Amino acid sequence: MPKNKGKGGKNRRRGKNDNEETKRELEYKESGQEYAQVVRMLGNGRCECFCFDGVTRLGHIRGKMRKKVWVTAGDIVLCGLREFQDEKVDIIHKYTADEARNLKQYGELPETARINETAVDIAMEGEGSDDDIGIDFDDI
Repeated sequence: MPKNKGKGGKNRRRGKNDNEETKRELEYKESGQEYAQVVRMLGNGRCECFCFDGVTRLGHIRGKMRKKVWVTAGDIVLCGLREFQDEKVDIIHKYTADEARNLKQYGELPETARINETAVDIAMEGEGSDDDIGIDFDDI
């Protein structure tokens, strides 16, 4: 049998959580870049992005981000526009919900941008209501 040379296998790498809520500097768009919202995922590292200049484009997740940063529908991303293909963009950076709210506050994103609200906010609304859904249980 071969001798183990590494420090563990796939499960060890999967267990690591390197991005422990680190504060990172907010990245603003430069020339040749645009903010966008992911409309839907298409598979194979591609997605449909609605850029905030009013155009829907095919987004391609860059290789450095693949399998490390999970991009889902509703996320706000920073895209690099292609000079040779106007209908395609490269996804450069994914913003967290807090970063996207900050961008909206600073006027970088339009007021019509819908930032993906977390499930916690939705659950808090339902806690205080006394709505019955029509199921009665008998005490035994």
